[in-house]
Amino acid sequence: MNPRTPAKGGRQPVRLASAAAAALVAGLLAGNGSAAGEGGTPATLSYDCGLPSGSGRATVEVAMNLPASAEAGKPVQPGPVKVTVGLARGDLAALLPKDTDAVLSTASLAVKVSQNDQSATAMWSDLAAPSTPVPAEGDVRLVHSGPVPTVTVGGTGDVTLAAGELKLGLLTATPGTGQQGAPEPVPLVCEPAAGQDLRLGTVPVPGAGSTGPSTSPGSPGASTPAGGKGRKDADGGVTVQPRSDPAPVGKCPTVIPKGKVDISDAPVAPPGATPGEYDLPGSPGCAYALGVANVSKLNGAMIINDPKRKPVTISVLAVVHSSVRSSVQPGGLYLRLDSLADLRLPDAESTFLTFGFQPVTAKVHFETGPVTISTGNVGTSVFSVISFKQSLRLYDVKVNGTPLDVGSACRTATPYKVVLNGGAKYTNVFYGGTLDGTIDIPKFSGCGANGEDLDPLFTASLSGPGNSIEMNQGTTCIPDSPNNLCPPDMPELPGSGTSKP
Repeated sequence: MNPRTPAKGGRQPVRLASAAAAALVAGLLAGNGSAAGEGGTPATLSYDCGLPSGSGRATVEVAMNLPASAEAGKPVQPGPVKVTVGLARGDLAALLPKDTDAVLSTASLAVKVSQNDQSATAMWSDLAAPSTPVPAEGDVRLVHSGPVPTVTVGGTGDVTLAAGELKLGLLTATPGTGQQGAPEPVPLVCEPAAGQDLRLGTVPVPGAGSTGPSTSPGSPGASTPAGGKGRKDADGGVTVQPRSDPAPVGKCPTVIPKGKVDISDAPVAPPGATPGEYDLPGSPGCAYALGVANVSKLNGAMIINDPKRKPVTISVLAVVHSSVRSSVQPGGLYLRLDSLADLRLPDAESTFLTFGFQPVTAKVHFETGPVTISTGNVGTSVFSVISFKQSLRLYDVKVNGTPLDVGSACRTATPYKVVLNGGAKYTNVFYGGTLDGTIDIPKFSGCGANGEDLDPLFTASLSGPGNSIEMNQGTTCIPDSPNNLCPPDMPELPGSGTSKP
């Protein structure tokens, strides 16, 4: 990539929405604007959007955090980023099928990054909104979030971020019963309305020995870079770099998830009309999911599917069942989309202290049953649930560096249930996100060799309630879709950096 030319920070939003569509259909304001201040205060802007009948006005809020200052040659990471688009209900109705109860949306925002006489365009793509109910009255607010590119400058002076063209990909979230083929998402292109301040934020890059305070738009000196006109190094310029490269995977594994969805942990429809139930063939794909598990008794963490150790993808069969009740039916809107996954995790390593003083290391083998992923809406609320049963086996155990023979069957005596909830932080099975929950670790059995019973040791050290798990899933690659999110992105390890807001 040429660092002097504009660079895209991700895939186009229409590609993302098309992947969602392929699986979903398988069976089925005026104002001058206010620029962002410090501490992540949103910039509120007005956009004019092209509608079939003419132009419509959208209100766009862009919220993010920026550092108080930056250093030349080192990347600046905006985030968390949230782009909220408010559309009139009538404008949305002109774009989507009649009686659309909920909307899937992706957004791509062009952001001009400027310093002195240098500039580049960062494409804030891959921003996804969860299934959003359409209210009976008022505007529809589509809240998009996702990672965005980093920015690196080669000289001193204020770095300014300004909003540009906004593109949306809109799709009904309610599966149809008689549709054939995959519907294309409806594109909506919006341009900033004239006569407003488009700046989203400013980051000063002071020279050596100086600290320039960040200036907010409209304040004295806001148009003057810190330290005068600023200085450009010999290799100066503005470089836009994607926040993370796609994961190094070619084709998705050929394993197709088997079994039936388990909806026992998903929200049920409130009393009213019975939702329609639809079995769908689903769309096979794969994604990366990383996690951190904390053992309550040991106050220690274990990395699951460590990205530094040859992580594996999970196999996904996206949207194999849907449950739908319209917002106009008794009981109101209920939408649930169920997917299956096959989670074959690599073995993990853990270090803990038994009884607070003996360091113990062990390798952990996971045996995981069918995984159910359920997302949707109950009225205006958003839910996301991932659930599965799992057992774990310990081996290659060492106490204070000395091998301890625990036998070949040292494992939890019974499987335990893992239930993770993400709300709106987990967008859907295609775009992923973060979820968390707690588990009860059962007692251990089969631990020991040569007549030595080590079950009490591991039960006392590990078993019990309140053990937290946090998981982050990246985008799902759907190879059979023409616009397929492939290869899947490698998400951040939970707790290692910025997550979805």
